[in-house]
Parts: sequence; structure tokens; C-alpha cells
Amino acid sequence: MKNKICTAIATLMLFIPWTILPLRTFDWALESPAAEIIIYSYAAFMIFSGIFSVLAYAAGNVRNKWMQVCMVINCIYAAGAVGIAGMIAYGRLIL
Repeated sequence: MKNKICTAIATLMLFIPWTILPLRTFDWALESPAAEIIIYSYAAFMIFSGIFSVLAYAAGNVRNKWMQVCMVINCIYAAGAVGIAGMIAYGRLIL
């Protein structure tokens, strides 16, 4: 049962980061304070998704093929989120 629940949560976490695309079509989402909050929130969620997937796979022993796929994709998302957060932080240090 734990395997199915963790796999379902990791699967849902695959699609949530893509909701930023329709959200960013609104004018208010492109303005400075709101845009930064949205990007940081999505980055934090993507990092959490990567950590959750790795912990569920390694420590939770949820080892099925679909969980492997979810773990790889969520780790790619997490690496991208760390990169984006790093670029924003670096830009703030320069300016």
C-alpha cells in the first residue's frame, strides 16, 4: 500500500510544475513581486519533489519501474530549480 501511495504522490508531482505555464499568461503574474514569489514557490516545490522521490525510492524502498521514472524526472526538475534559484541569487548579488 505504501508503494502505491508514494508512487501516486510522485506521479502527481510530475505534472504540478507545468501549471506555471498557464499561470504566467496573466498580466499580474509577470509583474516583479508576484513573478518572483511564483518562481520561488515553484522552485521550492520542485526541490521538495526531488527530495521526496529520492527518499521514497532509497529509504522507503519503493522500487518499481514507474517510481524510477518519477525519481529521475523529479531530480531533473530539482536540479533545474536549484539552477534557476542560483541564477536569481547571483543576479541579485551583481546588481
